[in-house]
This record gives sequence, C-alpha cells and structure tokens, in this order.
Amino acid sequence: MSRMTVNGRPVQFDLDPQTPLLWALRDAANLTGTKYGCGVGDCGACMVLVDGAALRSCLITIAEAEGRYVTTIEGLSHDRSHPVQQALVAEQAIQCGFCTPGIAIAAAALLARNANPSEEEIYGAVPNLCRCGVYPRLVTAIQRAGRVARRAEQISAAPAPGIDARDAAAAVPAMRAPEQGGQE
Repeated sequence: MSRMTVNGRPVQFDLDPQTPLLWALRDAANLTGTKYGCGVGDCGACMVLVDGAALRSCLITIAEAEGRYVTTIEGLSHDRSHPVQQALVAEQAIQCGFCTPGIAIAAAALLARNANPSEEEIYGAVPNLCRCGVYPRLVTAIQRAGRVARRAEQISAAPAPGIDARDAAAAVPAMRAPEQGGQE
C-alpha cells in the first residue's frame, strides 16, 4: 500500500508499487487533469508537483512517491485563482487545453522559486510541448503571473469551474483515505 498526500489529502493506493504515479492519479484517484501524452517524459503533459518540484508523473512510481506531497492541477487551486491559471486565461495562452495542466504546474513550480523569471528561465523551467504552439503567449502569461505573485499586478478572476470539486468527489469517490486510528 503506497501512502502519500495528494492535493492536501492523505491517500493510499492499493496498486503495484511500480505503477507510474500518472496512472494512480488518473485511474485510481480520478484526477484526470494530469494528462497522458507520450509516456516517456518528453512532453510534460503529466507534470505534477512532488514536494514542490515539477516532475513528470509518467516517470515516477507510486513507490517513489511514498510519503511525499503531490499536487495535481486540481490541487493547484480549487477555484482557478492561482496566478498562473489567471494569467493563462487572461493572456489567451490556452488553445486546445491538453498541455495546459502540465504547463501550469511547471510554471507554478518556477514562480515558487523565482517570481521574476526571464524568458530564458521560463523556457528552461517549462519544457512542455504544446501542439498548438502558444509559446510566445506562454512567456507573456508566466511573466504576468510572476507580477501577480509579486503583487505588482492584479488580474480579474477567471470564471468559476462548472462543478465544485467536492461535488464531483461525492458523485465519484476518487480516493480512499486511510481510516481514522490507522486501521484499515
């Protein structure tokens, strides 16, 4: 049983310890914002934060994630209020949206380390592939998110999601939390 904290919630996965974190998140936890792109770590669509570092979840097993803190796009903010999410919308840096969760995660990790990144630092820290080619707008959006994070600028809120995450979890129990008292 692999135990970790996912989006602030303790969870355990009763899966083969060598299962990629990507599949545990998508299939066992129903956190489908983390996308399967290439399966070999090239595209970045499966990016999640693990202890604050942006990692490709197709390359890390649940055994390697044991005891760690994992944040998916669903956990970045429940209401799309994270500066990166706000700036991506405001700068129209989203087209098909497939790569967006991984990009948002990589950008959030960068801005947590450096809220005033250069264009070169952005390209180095956000290696994600985008089939739609929104790269120039991504740089602008990430720099704008940095200004928001530094409180040098504000962005009007993006529209609220169509469904509250708690409502979705109630309809489709996605994660099995350890029972109280440590008993299973």
